[in-house]
Amino acid sequence: MSSLAAPPEPRLLAPSRAVRRAAPRAELLFGAALAVALSAVGLRGGGGLALGPTTKVEISLDIVAAVLGALAVLAVSTRRWWGAGAILWFGALAAVTALSITWAIQPSDAWLEANRTIAWMAVFAGGVVLTRLAGAWWSACLAAIATATGVVCTWAILTKVFPGALAADEIYARLREPFSYWNAVGLTGALGVPAALWLGARRSGHAALNALAYPLMGLLLLTVLLAYSRGSLLAVVVGCAFWFAVVPLRLRGVAVLAAGALGALAVTAWVFGQDTLTKDNVDVAQRATSGHELGIATLAMLVLLLAVGLVVQFAAARRPPAEGTRRRAGAVILVALALVPLALVVALALSSKGLGGSISSGWKSLTDPHDQTRVLNDPSRLTSVGSVRARYWNESYKIWKAHKGKGVGAGGYATARLRYRTDRLAVRHAHGYVVQTAADLGLLGLAVSFALLIAWAWATARTLGWRLPVPPAAARLWGRGPPSADAAATLPRLTFGPEHVGMATLATIALVFGVHSFIDWTWFVPGTAVIALLAAGWVAGRGPLEEAPADPRDLPARLRLGVRRPPRVIAAVLIVVAGGLAAWTAWEPLGARDAGNDALLAAGKDPKSYNKALGLVRTAQDRNPLSPDPLFERAVVELVGGHKTAARAALVQAVRLQPANASTWEQLSRFALDQENDPKQALRLLGPALYLDPQSPTGVRDYLDALRLAAQQAQAQADRKAAAKAQARAKAKAKRKKKP
Repeated sequence: MSSLAAPPEPRLLAPSRAVRRAAPRAELLFGAALAVALSAVGLRGGGGLALGPTTKVEISLDIVAAVLGALAVLAVSTRRWWGAGAILWFGALAAVTALSITWAIQPSDAWLEANRTIAWMAVFAGGVVLTRLAGAWWSACLAAIATATGVVCTWAILTKVFPGALAADEIYARLREPFSYWNAVGLTGALGVPAALWLGARRSGHAALNALAYPLMGLLLLTVLLAYSRGSLLAVVVGCAFWFAVVPLRLRGVAVLAAGALGALAVTAWVFGQDTLTKDNVDVAQRATSGHELGIATLAMLVLLLAVGLVVQFAAARRPPAEGTRRRAGAVILVALALVPLALVVALALSSKGLGGSISSGWKSLTDPHDQTRVLNDPSRLTSVGSVRARYWNESYKIWKAHKGKGVGAGGYATARLRYRTDRLAVRHAHGYVVQTAADLGLLGLAVSFALLIAWAWATARTLGWRLPVPPAAARLWGRGPPSADAAATLPRLTFGPEHVGMATLATIALVFGVHSFIDWTWFVPGTAVIALLAAGWVAGRGPLEEAPADPRDLPARLRLGVRRPPRVIAAVLIVVAGGLAAWTAWEPLGARDAGNDALLAAGKDPKSYNKALGLVRTAQDRNPLSPDPLFERAVVELVGGHKTAARAALVQAVRLQPANASTWEQLSRFALDQENDPKQALRLLGPALYLDPQSPTGVRDYLDALRLAAQQAQAQADRKAAAKAQARAKAKAKRKKKP
């Protein structure tokens, strides 16, 4: 790194006046472009389960991050590479995820998870690089996050307002779009709350622009409530507590939060009284009528909150509150906050179970995997304590206990849990980063994840000005000498400038995502993960605020210096090549799926169709040799072409490829049942399938079909034997009669 940090030539780095005059417009364009990109990831990336949209997002992120990384290497700077340690640990996590393909029970899923982790690492590194290239535009980054979360939440609300046009097939009352997952929608609203606090509480910026924070806050909180997402509410509470603890703009922030919460609660109270908006499986015409009313109520809330924001912002700009007024208001707020847990304790004490009984019952509902408490999918969910997560976490623990060191491979939880589940729920994730990582990557993945967390927390603390104690041995190792008394101080600085507030807000956004990820698995949703990782990378890469932020107006001159230095050019080319390789690796599974689908469409008995389909199947196998899907598709092509032996060979190869996958055994057993009319062999093959997934509806059905067919064949064979014996007796009797 030291070779890439040669001091620039001041003469070449001096920007022209024309560039400086154009800087505000350039910053606005940067913020707008970033907002559009984040919004597009949220709206087009979907929930992360559909291979097509997810792959396209990952390819775009890999390429953009590679270009940014190349620019950062070419741009000569005297700044240290702050955040590089966190990037390295993120790279270690991506490497462990990719290496898990070699031991994964579902190597094809591990490949997909490796592609995802590499793309997320690219986003995090992109945040570090952006603050290195354009650190002075940090406010544009925050504004882009606020805009993107507002856009996604607006779309989510519009699916309730205009269900016929935007969500005609929706059967659930909870907000799900654009992710098809309500908790991800709620998390999007939670991620925008810190940005709205920053926008409304900051002392810089025009009052009219800052007033937009009030309707934005109302919209975000309304989205969280209508998604019925308890995890998102918890993340909002923790995030706000952190923000108010480290940012001294508390009265301004409280005004934004309180006004937005009152507006959101008012609309939510009306919605919860409408069965057409809170019950599942409601006719679209009824939903449309109530949805239009919701649109009117939401619009009224936004207008009212905007008016409140304008009044508050212009009043504060003309005449800021006196010191005594701020102290009294702060005391009132503290008393109000202290009364909240007191009221909760009193309510629990007056309940039928009493205080101790309520706490014990709630803890049992949360932690007992066998608890039968039913949490409904309606507004009562927000005040319910029970959850099915204990069941998923218990399954994850059993998987980890059986594979402690390396886990079952990235993405393997969905397959491995089938051995331990006691229900027939289709669950792909363990609903929590720690439990998911423990099952997938074992202690190795947990250790690397913890190291990444420590590296990011250390870099963030450095950015926020928190002096962390450094052990003398580590200080000598790093060549920094013994830590001074000031360096050992653990309290944050008391003076907060605008950028300090901005960095604290970005750290809060990452914290909100982390809290929610502990109790849910929204890591795979591009719209939520990208926002959080961008914020985390930016704050980690900023470095000490005593250093002036990188001025993007100097970037052209810095690049001109860099392109003259061959080592930098070579490094930049290697980064671009690595990004292209990552994009190509991400595309391969999608290309295999498309080729397999084309093969099924082209399959036929005539030689031309057969050869074309077989060629497409081979292409799919070449592109994704880790997945059994191309082998399943080859079996179909061979069967349609009349090659039953080749079809069976393809299914046998699929079993050998993924012997711990129940579906491969089920496919082969069904072939033996349907095509070979051999129920005994089907029953033998179903043994491993039902061991791997005892609750499989397909396996149980095939087992019963095989038993039925075996019984029919046994009965038919018995009937044939009886008929043969009867015929033999008849012949013997006739023969005896012919004798004299």
